[in-house]
Amino acid sequence: MPVAHLVLRRGAGPDAGRTALVGDDRRRTYAELAADVRAGAAHLRAGGLTPGDLVALTLGDALDTLVALLAVDHAGGVALVGDPAWGVHQRAEVLRTLEPAVVVAVPLPRAADVGLPPGIDPDPCSEPDLEAPAWAGFSSGSTGRPRAITRSRGSWTRSFGHVSDLTGTRPQDTVLITGPLASSLHCFAALHALGTGACADLVPTPATTTAALAHGDVAHVVPSRLDDVLDALDAGAPSRLRTVVVGGAGLDRAQRERAAAHGIGVVAYYGAVELSFVAVDTGAGLRPFPDVEIDVRPQEGTDLGEVWVRSPWTADGYLAGARGPLRREGGWCTVGDLADLPDGDGDEPLVLRGRGDGAILTAGATVVPEDVEVALRPVPGVRDVVVVGAPHRRLGAVVVAVVEADARPGLRAHLERVARATLAPAQRPRRWYRLDALPRTGAGKPARAAIGSAVAGTHSPALAGLEPLR
Repeated sequence: MPVAHLVLRRGAGPDAGRTALVGDDRRRTYAELAADVRAGAAHLRAGGLTPGDLVALTLGDALDTLVALLAVDHAGGVALVGDPAWGVHQRAEVLRTLEPAVVVAVPLPRAADVGLPPGIDPDPCSEPDLEAPAWAGFSSGSTGRPRAITRSRGSWTRSFGHVSDLTGTRPQDTVLITGPLASSLHCFAALHALGTGACADLVPTPATTTAALAHGDVAHVVPSRLDDVLDALDAGAPSRLRTVVVGGAGLDRAQRERAAAHGIGVVAYYGAVELSFVAVDTGAGLRPFPDVEIDVRPQEGTDLGEVWVRSPWTADGYLAGARGPLRREGGWCTVGDLADLPDGDGDEPLVLRGRGDGAILTAGATVVPEDVEVALRPVPGVRDVVVVGAPHRRLGAVVVAVVEADARPGLRAHLERVARATLAPAQRPRRWYRLDALPRTGAGKPARAAIGSAVAGTHSPALAGLEPLR
């Protein structure tokens, strides 16, 4: 997946003077980036790195991380992109378990530091092996030790052309990367931009994203960051944004309509770290991503099916023998996601219903949290909502709603009226809580595991301020 060979070629060609990478008021042309990649790779080799070695990147800065990732690729290693938000103990446990050959915790030497000028590479990058492992990252588990996943270079680079066609990304574009590189969504977006010859602009906070709208053409976002972008546009922020690419969670119709009002096209997709791209929605529902086959297999005792895919884009598996949701069977893979069963004509869009292990079993009924969240989220005053199950002695579990909203009288009564009007009895929350801000993973998704632990009685420090909604 890393694209050092493409960066080096552009750094020595007619694109050498074009801006390749921007982050935190720093920038690199393709020539400068290529020289820094060569210098970083030389430093790693001098330190004993050999092809195939696992290299953990634990830097706090996104630009330095991306340069190091490319340098590891050029040196033949496998870059393991860590999360700067990890605490000391979690980082130590990850490194102890995975035992990387090298840990890069400070920026690698730049070309200028070692006297290496931009220009022709004295150690040319040969044509890379597309089947060799080239990247490792983490699933977005919010508690415990995240699972590390590895994939081959070709499992992502071969999809670049399809992604460019779907998103309209061009070499002259500036692509906004609106989240941390520890998220495979954002890491892929940055490397696709460089692989296409565009400029990757690293703008991981709402404020930096808003400021970049004036010069950004394409933005890769999660739905919560899309709301930030649309709020800024509604408030009159200057923008030349043409397309937003949305991954990481479901997209609602209101967001698509708001984007269209600003002349912005929306490309939403469904995938997983283990599966990469599965389906894409350009306005007519989720359809299979190019070269992907989808089979929704019925689940006994429910009217939902489990999503299985056959695809060239899937990951190799987990490092260090870790167990995870990825299962394989006869060339097909699944991570346990659920969807509506097709009606038989074979042409209907894929309608997702959450992860199988996230369903709530209450009094013999299966409740899909996303169904409840969709009903409650439009209530005025609600910024976001997460629905989880809490253990119950008689019912097995009860439905619990944790609402991100300001404290105000009457909100719970309004939510209960909406629930009675729109949800079946089993779907209606029995307990209601409020937070000023939901805890989120580094990828911007609600931290469901932490929320579930809190409402089950295992209180998490991340949920300080959780209180009953009145």
